[in-house]
Amino acid sequence: MKPSVTVREDAGGSELRAQIGLAIPLALQQLGFQLMGTVDAAWLGRYDDTALAAAGVGNNLLFAISSIGLGLVMGLDSVIPQAIGAGRYADARRYLHAGLRLAVLAGLAATLIVFGTPLVLSLAGVAEDVASEARVYVYLRALGIVPFLLSVALRSYLAAHNVTRPLIIAVVVGNLANAVLDFVLIFGVAAIGLPPLGVIGAAAATVTVQIVIVFVYLASVRALDPDGPQGPKQPGDASPLPPSTRADLIEVLRFGGPVAGQLFAEVGIFGVATVIAASMGTLPVAGHTIALNLSSFTFAVAVGVGAATSVRVGHAIGAGDLALARRRGLIGFAMGLGVMAAFAVMFVSAPRLLASVFTDDPAVIAAAVPLLMIAALFQLSDGAQAIGAGALRGLGDTRATLIGNLIGHYAIGLGISLGLAYGAGMGARGLWLGLSAGLTVTALYLLVRFLAGTRPGTVIRTRSETPR
Repeated sequence: MKPSVTVREDAGGSELRAQIGLAIPLALQQLGFQLMGTVDAAWLGRYDDTALAAAGVGNNLLFAISSIGLGLVMGLDSVIPQAIGAGRYADARRYLHAGLRLAVLAGLAATLIVFGTPLVLSLAGVAEDVASEARVYVYLRALGIVPFLLSVALRSYLAAHNVTRPLIIAVVVGNLANAVLDFVLIFGVAAIGLPPLGVIGAAAATVTVQIVIVFVYLASVRALDPDGPQGPKQPGDASPLPPSTRADLIEVLRFGGPVAGQLFAEVGIFGVATVIAASMGTLPVAGHTIALNLSSFTFAVAVGVGAATSVRVGHAIGAGDLALARRRGLIGFAMGLGVMAAFAVMFVSAPRLLASVFTDDPAVIAAAVPLLMIAALFQLSDGAQAIGAGALRGLGDTRATLIGNLIGHYAIGLGISLGLAYGAGMGARGLWLGLSAGLTVTALYLLVRFLAGTRPGTVIRTRSETPR
């Protein structure tokens, strides 16, 4: 039975409740995926320092490449909610089919590229023991890229139908399974003759969980649409709906291409920041790593709220209700700012306690504290830009997210970071002030673009008005 998606709701409290009801499970899902990586690092850190370093290097390589495929598939966040909002359920199912095809194609391409990335380790001068384990880790983890992208496509379809229970079930079960598999495979079980596998075990555990999550999502989609991604037969139609066309695939790419560029730009600027921090010495990079890890957790919540905002705005745009789209986008901004303000207070009030979760070295904690104070300042900007990106995906203006990130992070933020870090001699603090400036400019740009795109009188152009 297909759940109904109500586009026009009473103003005020019901809109807020509906958006919160979708944002909470999506935020929990994002946090759950973030937690998997943290558990991997925790177990590997207790196994061997070299293994921990190898997994860290490998994860950076993997995400840098797979983020492009992730962005391409996220084009579904624009087209599926708009189709459902317009009552074009057949189009939504074809878009899902196109998204699954794209996930496989982009995933295979990313996998081939990832297989070649360990060559970079030698050029970068990474220690041979770390590089050796990183290669094994990357080769195994690359097998999970296609399942990961497939899960992103299926998640987009389920969220657009307001079906979130399987997302939560999958992430909870996945985290439990990942923790157990990590422990067993990393450290081995002598009683059954299983030797310690280290990074091999961590990679195998993660890929296994990724595959299981895909099947959970797929089963949920099939329960939603019993005849599969091609969709059930329309009333009075004796033939099944056709699979996705080339035009459907191009439409997903039209929105997903800029998102891929945006994600790659974001990954790039924080990668550059990490390299700069590493050039300053051991303590600065250690403090930078702790602050970045904590900020990644809070950012995951903002991404969940942004995903919910994307769905809600897309439904309204599909229904041709620009005023409702504007209201839902602003509700998303308000929700995100409220949540991120709470995180900012936490960073300011207990920076040493938060840093001590990652280390007991007083020197490293002291290096992290001033960065966490600066991170508290950009929590609002970080949340606003994540939610702004989601609102613009729902609106269909994904190019704005790419432009905003290029202007904010590279045209403005990077220059400030370098100037303060080296020119003003502020070190890592200057680096983070530059990141904060870049995030603030990006957030303001995206907010202005969303307001401009939803002002009264703006012409709404959706897929149904675009010639095939």
